[in-house]
Amino acid sequence: MSDSNSGKEILVVVSKLKKHIRSTAGMSTAANVAPALSNIIRSLCAQAIENAKADRRKTVMDRDFA
Repeated sequence: MSDSNSGKEILVVVSKLKKHIRSTAGMSTAANVAPALSNIIRSLCAQAIENAKADRRKTVMDRDFA
């Protein structure tokens, strides 16, 4: 795990992520996948939050991720 990920909460259920990758592709999941995916989720959420704010809403909706 890199220093940029230390102290940040993991935003995915790692066991479900590993199960999905194993059942879909028969592959293992490296330990650094969950922090990397969490960072991607944080970035997507930040953009969705900005989209909701631009529409003057206080609720992030599915359409904000498009």
